[in-house]
Amino acid sequence: MKIRFQADSDLNQAIVTGILRREPTVDFQTSNVANLSGLSDLEVLTFVARESRVLVSHDQRTMPRYFAEFIVTQTSPGVIIVLQSLPIGEAINSLIKIWQTSEAENWVNRIAYLPI
Repeated sequence: MKIRFQADSDLNQAIVTGILRREPTVDFQTSNVANLSGLSDLEVLTFVARESRVLVSHDQRTMPRYFAEFIVTQTSPGVIIVLQSLPIGEAINSLIKIWQTSEAENWVNRIAYLPI
């Protein structure tokens, strides 16, 4: 099954916009559409698990810790942390490449950092 992405509230919206301009068939839901603003990391992880979406975030400070706690008791579709220092164009290219070359099953209970 193809990866479906979910942006959290701190992800730069330009990344989502750029991906959807280049590959309009990518299923990449914004934080606003999902009403994620104000939710805790664990609530966001619960939401993406229920929706079977890989979370894309810039939050390398707290999300990895909560992800590790989450996968002890529940299954996660995965998390991709985009480092703030990564240029937007590179983030777009990397996420499109991930979408093109892997399946959702490859990301279960996995956390990855961009750049890889």
